[in-house]
Amino acid sequence: MTQTDERNSTNAPDPNTYELDTPIVRGSQTITSVTLRKPNAGELRGVSLSDLVNLDVAALSKVLPRISTPTLTDRDVFNLDPADLVQLGGIFSGFLMTKAVKQKMESLTA
Repeated sequence: MTQTDERNSTNAPDPNTYELDTPIVRGSQTITSVTLRKPNAGELRGVSLSDLVNLDVAALSKVLPRISTPTLTDRDVFNLDPADLVQLGGIFSGFLMTKAVKQKMESLTA
């Protein structure tokens, strides 16, 4: 890898980070972006996978606080702008895909 490649790879935006259209204001704290990480099976406990696949708000309100940085509360999730909720749900739904499915999807959109 060349020095230019190294700089470009470190400056690449994290595909799991989303810049909120409507920031979350929590007291004196304002959250403008949220990063999600892939959950493990235990972090999906108590939630139906079909509800998560369907981006059910109640299901997302249980899981997103477990995998978000900064940590969102369930109240934060319920108060998200609908456009922001759908975008975070889209990032989350990517975690439920196998590598083969992701590669196929990327090849179709490339």
